Amino acid sequence: MNTRPIKILVAKPGLDGHDRGAKVVAHALKEAGMEVIYTGLHKTVDQIIRIAVQEDVDVIGLSIMSGAHIPITERLMKKAKEAGIGDKMVVVGGVIPNRDILKLKELGVTGVFPGGTPFSEITGFITETATKS
Repeated sequence: MNTRPIKILVAKPGLDGHDRGAKVVAHALKEAGMEVIYTGLHKTVDQIIRIAVQEDVDVIGLSIMSGAHIPITERLMKKAKEAGIGDKMVVVGGVIPNRDILKLKELGVTGVFPGGTPFSEITGFITETATKS
């Protein structure tokens, strides 16, 4: 039985410069016992995929405040499959309107966490759902 912590990449794609929420969530994930890799601001989808592969993460978490969550997620899911990591759990948080949650899940996103989601809900969901490799 593997007992290593869940390894999660917290990524800020695109030109969105608002990272306070991502940093606070990353801290909550770390406090919950996860190993967290934070990309910093302004990463391309290609950079996020490359980091996910290099770090062999269990979960890719996107923090998106710009409103571009659907096209960014579509691109990420396509690139993840191309890179052979299409089986990785993907979660998305940020400014996500309720009307877009189903679309994100149809794209293959496992969990969607709009702004204001309690940290305990985020950490609990990832802990219960993530596949530890």
